[in-house]
Amino acid sequence: MKKILIQFAHPAFQRSLVNRRLLAAISNLENVRVNDLYELYPGFDIDVKREQALLVEHDVIVFQHPFYWYSCPALLKEWQDLVLEYGFAYGEGGDALEGKLAFSAITCGGSREAYSKGGHNHFEIAELLAPFEQTARLCGMRYLPPFAVHSSHEFSEPEEVDEHAERYRDALFGLRNETFDLDALAQQERIDDRLHREKGRGLP
Repeated sequence: MKKILIQFAHPAFQRSLVNRRLLAAISNLENVRVNDLYELYPGFDIDVKREQALLVEHDVIVFQHPFYWYSCPALLKEWQDLVLEYGFAYGEGGDALEGKLAFSAITCGGSREAYSKGGHNHFEIAELLAPFEQTARLCGMRYLPPFAVHSSHEFSEPEEVDEHAERYRDALFGLRNETFDLDALAQQERIDDRLHREKGRGLP
């Protein structure tokens, strides 16, 4: 099984119904580790060597966060700036992340229609996440389509998030167990658009 690292960044986690539900759905999945950046580094004093060691230990890196101003919370950007350094993640001798998988798991206040060419935000999610994709590519990683939960402000009860939480669990389950055709998955707009459990097997 592949080892999955969730790089989780949410400055107000206790007030986030959707992200709390997503994490609860994957809490008992073997080989899945949640690295809560705001819990670990409230003063932004990132332990670079610890973070680099975690990246090396895992095969799939997930950047889970709310989609703030078409990007990520500040601590995750600081993490990128410090941890993905020359000689480790890219450049001469910087091949520590070569061949690993990566994707973004985000929550958006706007609807899916709002993130389209003719929508309120004028761009699709994949276009707005291009810096994450290019970062992954520069580091020799394979960047997969994102997982996205839209209209997150409209949810008022945990049960309303259950379908999304199940799809998130399915996504991690499939990547961990290598049951996805990655070439076919890469052609999808979202990783959660067409998720299927491996035939004849249930979730652990």
